[in-house]
Amino acid sequence: MLMQHAEPTAGDVPATQSDVRAYAWVVFALTVGLLLSDYMSRQVLNAVFPLLKSAWDLSDARLGALSSIVALMVGVLTFPLSVLADRWGRVKSIVLMAAMWSLATLGCAISTTYGEMLVARAFVGIGEAAYGSVGIAVVLSIFPTRLRSTLTGAFMAGGAFGSVLGMAVGGAVAAHLGWRWAFGAMAVLGIVLVVFYRFIVTEKRVAPLQSSCVNARPEGIGVRMSLRALMKGLFSTKSVVCAYVGSGIHLLVPAAVWAWMPSFLNRYYGMAPGKAAMIGALFVLVTGLGMVVCGNLADRLSKHSRERKWGTAIVFCLICFVLLAIGFRMPAGPLQLVFIGVGMFFSAGASGPSGAMVANLTPPSIHASAFATLTLANNLLGLAPAAVLTGILADHMGLLGALQLVPFAPLIATLAFYIGKRNYGRDMDRVNALRERAALC
Repeated sequence: MLMQHAEPTAGDVPATQSDVRAYAWVVFALTVGLLLSDYMSRQVLNAVFPLLKSAWDLSDARLGALSSIVALMVGVLTFPLSVLADRWGRVKSIVLMAAMWSLATLGCAISTTYGEMLVARAFVGIGEAAYGSVGIAVVLSIFPTRLRSTLTGAFMAGGAFGSVLGMAVGGAVAAHLGWRWAFGAMAVLGIVLVVFYRFIVTEKRVAPLQSSCVNARPEGIGVRMSLRALMKGLFSTKSVVCAYVGSGIHLLVPAAVWAWMPSFLNRYYGMAPGKAAMIGALFVLVTGLGMVVCGNLADRLSKHSRERKWGTAIVFCLICFVLLAIGFRMPAGPLQLVFIGVGMFFSAGASGPSGAMVANLTPPSIHASAFATLTLANNLLGLAPAAVLTGILADHMGLLGALQLVPFAPLIATLAFYIGKRNYGRDMDRVNALRERAALC
């Protein structure tokens, strides 16, 4: 019996605990700040899509590849790098990753050919690969269990807000100074945040928050287990697999719409690239607000019924499907944008419940690896294929026709969440029993 499975953390503090230290919120704020930089560096590209298309005479498929290569690198590398972070130290890993994606974004700014830009974007993805999983693992390890869906939704919404800033600020800078300066601005911001994080957040200062429970040890330090044991912990139940799959597939919608909304507004509404980027950023902002609200709503509704988190995820996916399926088939105009906007509010609403379910169904000592697996699913099933697949379809049937097919993804996610819901109660009972036995070892 592995002792690692018995290691409690602050994330396992009883639901009645209300004492959350101020430094925990400082760590949360700085970690989310770096997440903002992460997505600003990733999504600034979407704001300059029309400018790059014109400057280098690129097809929609090649434009989409510049966006998808980041998510692909994240998907491929998130798991191995997160496992290394669990062993090497999460805080040190965060600093290294943020420095890499910031320097790679600077590389985008000085690229002179499509090939150079593609390589630079790949290194952006390598730097960002494990940040989401390691960052959320650090956050969840220093807060009580009762806040898991809220914190997960808020943390993941940071990606949406970072995308908003990346598209809005990047679009404004590009309109006045050119697309190279848009990438340069994102790089400078990232480097400044890395310096602040390096001096304020340390393993030594975070450790007491993680070890606030009796007999706890700081997570991510000195944890060793075999690959077989790790796989068993990550895929121990049918419901956790459904959480991975459902979360990944449902994120195909926001990823596709975020990437192509500025181009959609430019082509079908006649907006200038700068204005299209600003308006497109509003849809990303709506998505981020929806992630926070839906995550908090899932926590509130599931206080007395643990299966309700799955039910809320299912409802969010169905609402998204209905509204976006209608919206993208309406004629261009304000009403179409309203339908799309409301649909985007729910498009990533299952992120909070999915993260909470993964945290509940996996041992605390491997939460970075568990969230790496969730990130892997999010990227390979949703974020990575979204932009390039939509671009390929757009080259053959037009961008509007491609976007009309995107809303069907949440229907597949709904099926995964439904299967998970049916098995969740039994799986949680088994996981809790294993934790209790491990605690006695």
